[in-house]
Amino acid sequence: MPAPPVGVVGLGQLGGSLAAALVAGGRPVQGWDVDPGARDAAAARGVQITRELSGVVVLAVPLPAMAGALDDLAIAPDATVTDLGSVKRPVLESVGRALGGRYVGGHPMCGTERSGHTAVDPGLFAGARWALCLEPDTELPRWLRVAEVALAAGAEVVPVTAEEHDDAVAAISHVPHLLAAALAAAAAEAGPLALALAAGSFRDGTRVIGSDPAFVRAMVEGNAGPTAGALARVQEQLTRPWAELLADGHAVATRQQGRRPVRVPLERAALLALGRSGGAVTRRLAAFVAGHIPEDIPDDEVPDPA
Repeated sequence: MPAPPVGVVGLGQLGGSLAAALVAGGRPVQGWDVDPGARDAAAARGVQITRELSGVVVLAVPLPAMAGALDDLAIAPDATVTDLGSVKRPVLESVGRALGGRYVGGHPMCGTERSGHTAVDPGLFAGARWALCLEPDTELPRWLRVAEVALAAGAEVVPVTAEEHDDAVAAISHVPHLLAAALAAAAAEAGPLALALAAGSFRDGTRVIGSDPAFVRAMVEGNAGPTAGALARVQEQLTRPWAELLADGHAVATRQQGRRPVRVPLERAALLALGRSGGAVTRRLAAFVAGHIPEDIPDDEVPDPA
């Protein structure tokens, strides 16, 4: 059976890169964007520009625009709808409430501080982790259709719930944006000499705050509770003796983590166990999925094998 088409709403960096990657792999892709320049750029890459979308419809728009992203578009009644938003609970409450089991929340952990259709990169998703939500009412066949889109773009799929996703990304994505902003603002207060001497460590530590501030604000405010909790944990770490803090941080940042392969049945509890263990799906195998988990996961925490 041929793979269903993919419709992408929003053809900026993430949506345009996904469309370009899928077109390059031979997948039929439809797309729409309110920006004529983004539409023209996507059409030049082989995307069919249309307001009529079917198959798997991907919302690749900013979080504030997510709830109305399908307005004025004709979406096939049997289409599966997913999104690429960096926060999942608010989208689940808006888009998910309207669509029920047809909606599958998603978030690819990739992208840069650049934005717009000029930042499109067909290789953006290669090797990236793509969180894909499995809620109690998520229809598993639809989850698999979205997973196959992510895999086709070169990503690895991490099964999660919306709540688990938002708690996790607060620590590893949202707080780093706030820390980057604080570091940049504090360096500016230190004066022009400090900024003139800034080199690699300052550049790396502040890179992400080069993103559009409106985008970052929507992200951290949309996930305010988990982000505040994660930020409090960082502040607590900063009160530790510096030698201990530096040693522990260095150990985490330089750890070598191997992988071991696993096969997992297409069942919600087993898939979520894979994600919680730090693993990911890399292939669909009929009634199973293949993937990997960290090598040091204890045997009693390994997801049930297929």
